[in-house]
Amino acid sequence: MKRKLLGQEEALEQIRNWKSAGKKVVFSNGCFDILHAGHVHYLAAARKLGDALVIGLNSDVSVRRLKGEHRPVCNELDRAAVLCALEAVDAVTLFDEDTPEALIGLLLPDILVKGADWPIERIAGARAVLESGGSVQTLPLLEERSTSGIIETILQRYAGRTDFGKD
Repeated sequence: MKRKLLGQEEALEQIRNWKSAGKKVVFSNGCFDILHAGHVHYLAAARKLGDALVIGLNSDVSVRRLKGEHRPVCNELDRAAVLCALEAVDAVTLFDEDTPEALIGLLLPDILVKGADWPIERIAGARAVLESGGSVQTLPLLEERSTSGIIETILQRYAGRTDFGKD
C-alpha cells in the first residue's frame, strides 16, 4: 500500500513530482475528527476537481486550540490513518498552526478547496494560491452532517448510561 501520510517537505516533493508530470493538485484542510458521510462526500467531490488530493490535517494541539480541551476525540495519527484509507485522498500532511496558511504557501496547490460555508476571502491560503496562478473553490456540504452534531447526539442519547452497545 502506498504511503500517504507525509511530512510537509515530503508533501512538497510529492506535489512537485505530480505537477511536473502534468497533474493538477487539489488541497483541502480540516480537523476531520470523527469522519462522517459529509466528510466523505466532500472529499470525493474535491478529488474530482483534479488528479491528486492533498489534505492538510490539523494536529491535536491545533484542534485543541480551535475546538476546546475535549477535542479532538480521535488523535491525529488515527485521524490521518482514516483519511489515508480513503480512495479519494492521495496524501495527508499535519500542521500545528491554527490555519494552514503557511502550509498552503509552501505547497502551492493548483486548486484550494473548502466547504461552501467559507467565503473565499476568508479561506486561509487563498491569496497565495491565486497569486501563484491557481484557483480557489468552495463545495456544497451535506446538510446536517457535522462532527459537533454527532458528539451532541451521543451526549444526549447516552447521558448517564453505561450500557453502550447493549441495546
